[in-house]
Amino acid sequence: MTEQSPDPRAAEPLCGDDPCSDALGRLYNYLDQTLTDDVRTQIRGHLDDCGSCLDAFDFEAELRIVVARKCQDSVPESLRERIARELGIE
Repeated sequence: MTEQSPDPRAAEPLCGDDPCSDALGRLYNYLDQTLTDDVRTQIRGHLDDCGSCLDAFDFEAELRIVVARKCQDSVPESLRERIARELGIE
């Protein structure tokens, strides 16, 4: 997983005007567990009450699992050696 810069909204509560938009805007931070516990609890509560947001979160979480499973192939040693030669790393 790539390292991300901290979300400046990590500790901000959900916006009362448009909690769906706010929750979906923090979807990846929620999945990466980079939000404060209080904000995660607020988002979890919103997901419990909002089926469409829950569907979006479930889809993204499942997609991450599928991608992680598919990205476990090992690189053939001959390819590693060729890349190392091209980069001058031997």
